[in-house]
Amino acid sequence: MDLSTTYLGLKLKSPLMPGASPLANRLDNIRRLEDAGASAIVLHSLFAEQIEGNSIAVSRHIDRWQDTFAEATSFFPQGQDYLLGPDEYLSRISAIKAATSLPVIASLNGTQIGTWVNYAQLMEQAGADAIELNTYFLATRRSESSAAVEQRVIDIARGVRTAVKIPIAVKLSHFYTSIVHLVGELEDVGINGVVLFNRIFQPEIDIETFDVLPRLGLSSPEDVRVRLRALALMRDQVKLSMACSGGVHSAAEVVKALLAGADAIQVVAALLRDGPDRLGTIAEELKVWMAKFEYNSVSEMRGALSLRNCPDPEAYERGNYLRSLQLWRE
Repeated sequence: MDLSTTYLGLKLKSPLMPGASPLANRLDNIRRLEDAGASAIVLHSLFAEQIEGNSIAVSRHIDRWQDTFAEATSFFPQGQDYLLGPDEYLSRISAIKAATSLPVIASLNGTQIGTWVNYAQLMEQAGADAIELNTYFLATRRSESSAAVEQRVIDIARGVRTAVKIPIAVKLSHFYTSIVHLVGELEDVGINGVVLFNRIFQPEIDIETFDVLPRLGLSSPEDVRVRLRALALMRDQVKLSMACSGGVHSAAEVVKALLAGADAIQVVAALLRDGPDRLGTIAEELKVWMAKFEYNSVSEMRGALSLRNCPDPEAYERGNYLRSLQLWRE
C-alpha cells in the first residue's frame, strides 16, 4: 500500500502530518509523532507581536482601542503567554532537524510585510524545509474592503516568495468571497501551496461580568465539510499543493479529503485529545479502507471526486443547496 505523496514539492511518506499545535513544543512529542508515522511536522505560529516587541505591540493595540474603555488592554496577551520567543523558535527548528528526520514546516503569523520577510529568511537559515504563512486577518473597519484584504495576502505572499527559496504555503480562512480566485492569484506569485482552512476563533461575552473572553474549542468531524467543497472546486483549477486542515478526526475524514483533492492532511484536535499515537491508528484505518475499495496508492485516490470527476458536479454547487433544503421534514 503506497501512502506516499508530494506536498510543497516535498516527497513525503504519507499525507498525514500534525498541524500547528502545542504538541510541537516538546521534542519527546515530536519523536512520538515520528514513530506514529508523521510525514512532517508543522510548528505553531510565531506571531508578529512577539517579533515586534511587547511594548510596540501593546502601544499599537492601545491606540486601536483608545476610544473604547481602559480594560481593553487586557485583550492583549502578555509576553509570557507565548509558547516560544523568536530566538527560541528558531532554535527549536534546528533542534528538531537534529533530533528527527522529519521535514519541518515553520509557521509565521505577521502583520507587516517587513516582519514576514525578515523572519521567513531567519526560518530558512535555521533549517526549515518550508514555511506556512498563517494569514489570520479580520476586517473590522468599514473603510477596509474585501479587495484590500485579499491584496494584503497577495502582497505578503509575494514579498516572502522573493525573499526565500524554500517552499511556501499560505493558510487561509474560508470567509473569502471567491476563494478559488484568491488561490489562483497566490499560485501566480509563486506560492507552492495552500492550507484550507484556518479556524477563526470567536469571542464569548460573559453576561455576568461584562467581559469579552477568548474561547477555544476543538474541531469536530462536521468542520471538514467546508474544506471538502473548497478542495473539490480547486483541484482541477490550480496546480499548487493543497492541505486539508480542520475537522480531521479519523480515517473517514482523511479519505474524504483525499477524494476531494487534498495532497496532505493536517491533524490537530484528535492528537490533542488522544495523544500522538492516534496518528498511527488513523494511518492503519486508511490502509484498511484502501484495501477494501482496491486502491493501491494515495495518488489514485486524489481528486477522484473533485468537481470535474464527480458524477454529479452540482453536488458541490447551487444544486446541492437546493436539494439540501428539501431534506428537512417536520
